[in-house]
Amino acid sequence: MNKAELVAQFADETGITKTQANAALDSFIDAVTKTLKKGDKVTLVGFGTFSVSKRQARTGRNPQTGEAIKIKAKKVARFKAGKELSGKL
Repeated sequence: MNKAELVAQFADETGITKTQANAALDSFIDAVTKTLKKGDKVTLVGFGTFSVSKRQARTGRNPQTGEAIKIKAKKVARFKAGKELSGKL
């Protein structure tokens, strides 16, 4: 499912327009992004938790040449499914 399909489903299930559904989804994404940038977590009970974790610097390999390369440390977004969501899958 892509964003357009998700927006269409939101609109159909809630009875709002696709424009309103798109605005709501964009607002949700912005709120999660801002919270994660601050280093906080977003927990949606029954659905899951969005968080940020630090990935350590490491040595990798160039698959074409086999040459060792350094991969910088960085922050990555994580999602851990909640118990209710996991149970439905």
